[in-house]
Amino acid sequence: MQKVAVITGAASGIGRGLAERFAAESMKIVLADVEEEALAELETDLKSKGVDVLTVKMDVSNAADVENLAAHTLDAFGAVHILCNNAGVVCSRPIWEHTVADWEWVLGVNLWGVIHGIRAFVPRMLAQGDACHIVNTASILGLIGGGGTGIYKVSKHGVVVLSEALADELAQKGANIQVHVLCPGWVSTGILDSDRNRPDALQNPDMEDPPLQQTLGGSGNARAEMEAGMSPARVAEHVYNAIQNGTFYIHTHPEYKAAIRERMERILE
Repeated sequence: MQKVAVITGAASGIGRGLAERFAAESMKIVLADVEEEALAELETDLKSKGVDVLTVKMDVSNAADVENLAAHTLDAFGAVHILCNNAGVVCSRPIWEHTVADWEWVLGVNLWGVIHGIRAFVPRMLAQGDACHIVNTASILGLIGGGGTGIYKVSKHGVVVLSEALADELAQKGANIQVHVLCPGWVSTGILDSDRNRPDALQNPDMEDPPLQQTLGGSGNARAEMEAGMSPARVAEHVYNAIQNGTFYIHTHPEYKAAIRERMERILE
């Protein structure tokens, strides 16, 4: 049977990389994103290669939109085998200066988007009984501590523990669903410009966000780190291999494992 993959945040970055990688395996692809123009461009590109594609413009922070995505997927293709809860955004200022709108926007997309995806798709996957996979996009920042981009780290730590709990509960149930959590380091995407998709209702009209390079680690220049980062295609290859091998934690950048170990040791001490 031809597999069906659903990807949120599919129009660019890691999402687009996943779509192209799964399409190379002759899967049917469901593309979901808030960016209609970029979504249509990817749809045209994939269809020109003979890929069976469904596109859904939607906002993962909206439960009804995600439920609609699941319903459309089943109506169009009759099943779902891979769900990638991938959509993500970032904004940065000291934690105590973040507005309620900042918290609602970042947690709404990064964490609630995953929650909505699980609630909408897992019952349908259980009803199918087929072998299924859920890939939740977290970040290396979901595994380490420290200052900078605290609101983003909160959301990604949430995705990691949510994925761990989901995997354990599905295993206890004997479900034929494997969970994977993607924890990449720097990837060459447009997430630093994610404010372009921030809803009007969650804008901070009288505030200017500080440059991200002031609060991110590495060289101190977030945009340079991002531009030099891993390609989305390579990340997608890591994800595909993890699905094939049943790997839960997907580490695309093993050089960060020392920072994870350091945090764990601090906790134990």
